[in-house]
Amino acid sequence: MTTSMPRSPRMLVIATVLLVVCGLGLLAVPEARGPSGSPKAPGSSAPVPRSLAASAAKGSAANDVLAPAHAASNPTGGAAVSALPPHGEGVAGDRAIQGALEAAWPADLPPGDARQLLAMGRSLLRADATGAGRGRWSTVFTAEVRALAPAFARFRIQAAIARRAGGGGQAVVHLVWAGADRGGTYTDGRITDWRFTHTTRKGSPTWTPLPRI
Repeated sequence: MTTSMPRSPRMLVIATVLLVVCGLGLLAVPEARGPSGSPKAPGSSAPVPRSLAASAAKGSAANDVLAPAHAASNPTGGAAVSALPPHGEGVAGDRAIQGALEAAWPADLPPGDARQLLAMGRSLLRADATGAGRGRWSTVFTAEVRALAPAFARFRIQAAIARRAGGGGQAVVHLVWAGADRGGTYTDGRITDWRFTHTTRKGSPTWTPLPRI
């Protein structure tokens, strides 16, 4: 079924990265041939899926690794937008990732709703990754999940956006983050989505996180 707005920027970002990588590959063909005319072996740049240690339990956050690119294209107008930094860039690259997300999926929520959703999404991700504050989200983290040891020690959110997700008062918070697992392996560019529904609590409208399936 065709929709006018994607439910999540993940597919849009991935498609943009793939288009850019293909374009760069075509541009590099003349230089990639040696004197004998034989092409050099291409490098591997495919994103590698990774999961939280807690993802085996119902309600925990699954995540992927964001593939870096030299540049991204605006799918609506073809104009170049912020380039994604290479892995390992650190805090210096976070602004570029934030800019790429905002360019790929323009804001479509009232500022107040966006701020509330971002705060909740950040808190949920921190609770899932580090274990801190899981008790606050009892409808999301079951007792079984809350008992799991934290999967990550070092943790940093690199970028985040809140956007509408379909109709019926649905929204999604899309986060890109970095962390070191208990074995000391550090990876940035991880992606996690948290979905919310707009409800009324004690007479006041609010956003409620949806349990993971």
